[in-house]
Amino acid sequence: MHKSSWQNRRHGRRSHPQNPWFRQHGSNERHNAGAQQSPRHSSHCDDEAPSTSSGTAGSSSVPDLPGYYYDPEKKRYFRLLPGHNNCNPLTKESIRQKEMESKRLQLLEQEDKQGKKIARLGFNASSLLQKSKLGFLNVTSYCRLAHELRVSCMQRKKVQIQSSDPSALASDRFNMILADTNSDRLFTVNDVKVGGSKYGIINLRGLKTPALRVHMHENLYFTNRKVNAVCWASLNHLDSHILYLLAEETLYLTVLNSFSRLCLMGIAETPGCATLLPASLFVSSHPGGDRPGMLCSFRIPGAWSCAWSLNIQANNCFSTGLSRRVLVTSVVTGHRQSFGTSSDVLAQQFALMAPLLFNGCRSGEIFAIDLRCRNQGKGWQATRLFHDSAVTSVQILQEEQCVMASDMAGTIKLWDLRTTKCIRQYEGHVNEYAHLPLHVHEEEGIVVAVGQDCYTRIWSLHDAQLLRTIPSPHPTSKADIPSVAFSSRLGGFQGAPGLLMAVRQDLYCFSYS
Repeated sequence: MHKSSWQNRRHGRRSHPQNPWFRQHGSNERHNAGAQQSPRHSSHCDDEAPSTSSGTAGSSSVPDLPGYYYDPEKKRYFRLLPGHNNCNPLTKESIRQKEMESKRLQLLEQEDKQGKKIARLGFNASSLLQKSKLGFLNVTSYCRLAHELRVSCMQRKKVQIQSSDPSALASDRFNMILADTNSDRLFTVNDVKVGGSKYGIINLRGLKTPALRVHMHENLYFTNRKVNAVCWASLNHLDSHILYLLAEETLYLTVLNSFSRLCLMGIAETPGCATLLPASLFVSSHPGGDRPGMLCSFRIPGAWSCAWSLNIQANNCFSTGLSRRVLVTSVVTGHRQSFGTSSDVLAQQFALMAPLLFNGCRSGEIFAIDLRCRNQGKGWQATRLFHDSAVTSVQILQEEQCVMASDMAGTIKLWDLRTTKCIRQYEGHVNEYAHLPLHVHEEEGIVVAVGQDCYTRIWSLHDAQLLRTIPSPHPTSKADIPSVAFSSRLGGFQGAPGLLMAVRQDLYCFSYS
């Protein structure tokens, strides 16, 4: 009796794995046990490098263990290090950087192999032409879709830059570029290797295929302070000057006392300023042959943004966005109008027909100032819109019925000023904290923005369709975000549409084929 009961209990234990629940439960226990042993095994063999094409542990069925990274190719765990003081440092940031670099190289390889890309499914030149002949598309829609098709087929070509100082071209890095109204000149801010910034103007009239050659004109002006904002200014004629803002600088003066210890003796502060730099100071930068003008500087501390007015009711005036204040300054008389705000003003643009100045704030608010109102007068706020994050760029469309804005959360919205409602949102832009510009080109019907991930994205202005994603020619880095300029006439009125991209020491042209 006892023997049979013992055999039944033994057979009962063996019969448990036949139940599906017990089978699954048993396999999970064995799997978890193996997962707990693998980190101990990997702790003494961290000299083996993990593969870079793998994903995160959370994307697979392998459990995510704190402090360890699972490589699905090698099928083992690697220890994540808190710093870079190990012979084989492995951190979450380095893993993410390697994955981004692998993705960038794949996209660059695809762009080199595919001569022509398709922006929309079932959309090509033959179908577009056929629909136009059958009367399914009007002239406006045909031109817009043709531009979209040509944007998706743009090819990257490197531009040869000629200068009187070739050694500087190899060391100076592009910080920002800004094309003028006619797109025949490009103002550049370059970071110098020894520290500081210098300015130049690139003449784009030589930007013609197949030999893409341009000339860089420089001047002797040099600054060791950060350039916060830049815009073209039309004082004597169209785009006769460049308006730029220099940040404040604080120098701490220290000396050795009698006990050989450093002591703080004083603080020297250089206030921020807005400077009007004549373009004629750059030799042969303008075909008109203007006489060298004079540099004009205005002491404006703590400015974040600037804009030049082409409105006749604010002639020869520029605005600066400060901390909780907006200043509108007349260059001729020096008179200033001050408008108090509740937040820092990071973006500005004047309307051309209406006497309005649009401002984007760190708080996410967008408001318009009626320039006919005097300082601190009532009713000077004409329009108020709101984003969820700090607004970095504000662009007014030609009919001045809509405004487009981007913020530090990567959101790009098109607002209707008549109803104060968002009518369109453009997905895909990446931004976390950077002050990134936004480029709107209504003639081609496209929107261009460079994200903090160093990808240049082009959308359709009409329906927010993402048309093109262009990776950076150089490895992704938050210090090497490309600066771009798009125009329908690169190099002047006889030029072809295209995109200019400046990154590190190189300048690239994506022209229509």
